[in-house]
Amino acid sequence: MSIEKTLSIIKPDAVSKNIIGKIITRFEDNGLYLVAGKLLHLSDDDAGGFYQEHKGKPFYEDLIKFMTSGPVFIQVLKGEDAIIKNRELMGDTDPTKAKKGTIRADFANSIDANAVHGSDSQTSAIREIRRDPEKSGKTPYQSCRALFVIQSLPRKKLLNAALRG
Repeated sequence: MSIEKTLSIIKPDAVSKNIIGKIITRFEDNGLYLVAGKLLHLSDDDAGGFYQEHKGKPFYEDLIKFMTSGPVFIQVLKGEDAIIKNRELMGDTDPTKAKKGTIRADFANSIDANAVHGSDSQTSAIREIRRDPEKSGKTPYQSCRALFVIQSLPRKKLLNAALRG
């Protein structure tokens, strides 16, 4: 056993269902720790970088279209055998074949909208973690609800909340 880092993406279908926290809890309850994360909207190039091993396959274009259809939550998870553990927690790509209690069995709609992505090897994890979608010029996703809450707080309370972090 070794301590590893792996990349996990909570896909647009799961983000739109407002279940980011439920998915993160699955990882945390199983010994994986969130060490970095951001909510953003991927460009075609960003999505293509995460799925370069599938380029040229019949489903590739639809996959990229789906991954850019809405915001995603990209996270780096750390823990013992994180890559394998993440893949076990996600379950089979096809949610109808995924074991009961896995993320995909519980939250995915279809083989296409299957809630999560995870690095499949140490090589992929290193490559995917090094990618920084924000460098592509695409702006991070911001929820209108979050902006409303921030803008409606009095300045002093906002500063105090930011300082408490």
